[in-house]
Amino acid sequence: MAEAEETADVIIVGAGPGGSATAAYLAMSGLDVLLLEKTRFPREKVCGDGLTPRAVRELISLGVPTPEDDGWIKNKGLRIIGGGMRLQLDWPDVASFPPYGLVRTRQDFDDILARHAVKHGARLRQGCNVTTPIVDDATGNITGVEAKEMGQDGRATGKRLRYTAPLVIAADGNSSRLSLSMGREKREDRPMGVAVRAYYTSPRHDDDYLESWLELWSKDAAGKRVLLPGYGWIFGVGDGTSNVGLGILNTSSAFGKTDYKDVMRQWVATMPQEWTYNEETITGPIRGAALPMGFNRQPHYDKGLLLVGDAGGMVNPFNGEGIAYAMESGRLAAEVVAQAFARGDAAGRERVLASYPGVMKDALGGYYTLGRMFAKMIGNPDVMRLAVKYGLPRQTMMKFLLKVMANLGDGRGGAVDDRLLHALSRMAPAA
Repeated sequence: MAEAEETADVIIVGAGPGGSATAAYLAMSGLDVLLLEKTRFPREKVCGDGLTPRAVRELISLGVPTPEDDGWIKNKGLRIIGGGMRLQLDWPDVASFPPYGLVRTRQDFDDILARHAVKHGARLRQGCNVTTPIVDDATGNITGVEAKEMGQDGRATGKRLRYTAPLVIAADGNSSRLSLSMGREKREDRPMGVAVRAYYTSPRHDDDYLESWLELWSKDAAGKRVLLPGYGWIFGVGDGTSNVGLGILNTSSAFGKTDYKDVMRQWVATMPQEWTYNEETITGPIRGAALPMGFNRQPHYDKGLLLVGDAGGMVNPFNGEGIAYAMESGRLAAEVVAQAFARGDAAGRERVLASYPGVMKDALGGYYTLGRMFAKMIGNPDVMRLAVKYGLPRQTMMKFLLKVMANLGDGRGGAVDDRLLHALSRMAPAA
């Protein structure tokens, strides 16, 4: 028997960007929302901490203030390094997106979004580690979750918790234990990435461009150098440190056979000494995390469980960006859920909820199909090498590729390249 029990209209498991954005929107719609987070804020997450204009647009839509005097670090664009070249590209100035990005550590960022959801009426329960779904034996639908309380020290207190609601939303990240417990496995035909990162004290902490390095090398079993499909990044955090890391796709034959932390150490060792990225300035260990891409867990709604963010594999296959899509999926999910709960009967509500997978495919499915094709291509080292050699010198092409890879095409018409990206995304099958 649970020692504490609560009910709500909607339960959201996971208070990352996707979960908190969903909670805020639903609370604004007048729904009673329980937001469950297994850890306690502030807490660290492995991430590049860089926010593209697409992510900034979601913050603006959500109503989260981002003043520079409160630690939000603006950036003007992306600096690309590779093939002996250094190319600096500003974010495109289009009607659909703001012309700047931001940097904010996940330790701060997730806490801010969770507090924003609470401000609008969501009930946040921290230290609430969901263990099992509550399932209706007759229908097989999830009707709530059971959890154990975690103390300030991160250990279970022994107190058992129970939460029930007509709808449960999984926003519990890449592993999404809740999805797995409801039989929703990851799709093996979708790209997967891995990211590792660390913070270093550095004079480059206030760089106003995000920086991407396109050449990361490893060695195969025969000792031959192999160009990896992915990129390294350097993002100034503005607090005296830089976030330095790399992301690698599983489309390479070297995936799973490479020590990516060691790749990062070797890469960092090649940087100029005056940048001070070394073992003396590193502020903590190199940490890693998986990047679930291209809708790698589906369906996004079934049997009372709806997926947002990493739980639904919504990381962009082109660039490994997850925060923008977690928040975007939260916004789209909240629109569907609010409409569903406006129906007067359970059958009507279910029909609306069942539309959510189609909503997500309409929004991102075709673009993600293009991304999966891209991920497969650059898994070939020869293709990756040619792309770096012949792509970087062509600035017009690189400006278009920046729009493509960051998904910043102007959906309101715009220039020829915007219309081309829109057409390609619409033509690609959304799977």
